[in-house]
Amino acid sequence: MKLSPEQQKELIGILKTRFEKNMNRHTGIEWAGVQAKLEADTEKLLPLNEMEITGGEPDVVAYDKNTDEYIFFDCAAESPKGRRSVCYDHEALEARKEHKPGNSAVEMAKDMGIELLNEEQYRELQKLGTFDTKTSSWIKTPADIRELGGAIFADFRYGTIFIYHNGAESYYAARGFRGALRV
Repeated sequence: MKLSPEQQKELIGILKTRFEKNMNRHTGIEWAGVQAKLEADTEKLLPLNEMEITGGEPDVVAYDKNTDEYIFFDCAAESPKGRRSVCYDHEALEARKEHKPGNSAVEMAKDMGIELLNEEQYRELQKLGTFDTKTSSWIKTPADIRELGGAIFADFRYGTIFIYHNGAESYYAARGFRGALRV
């Protein structure tokens, strides 16, 4: 699937407006460079569109000089609405005997073409604003924790970033996930 030229133009306009409204997230980065990258690799617009339509409000948060890539994170104030009530991964989804959620964070991210934020990225996001004060977000779980049946999630309460654990098969209406995309 591909976005039509009209959809591409509309999405780039949304991203540009958000970029200009939130300059503190990308100090030293010029929109012209971001737009040139997006127009040169329109395949990346599809995952960005998925981030947008599920409520993620993607925005540029960094530029990687080594790979010549701009990094987008979901910057919605709360965990994206269209990605909540999901367990951690497919294995957890299959392990549930009843009341299964519709999907898992890992599978949904994979289908969207994005990566779950890891703990370091989540902490970097929190330096750019205040996120997840009423919700929480699954984050990429280290293999050793996942092998024991757990998964980790994060939120921001009492002026502090908290990283918690839960059974990977759990899901809550206020827990979703945030993603990252390199363009």
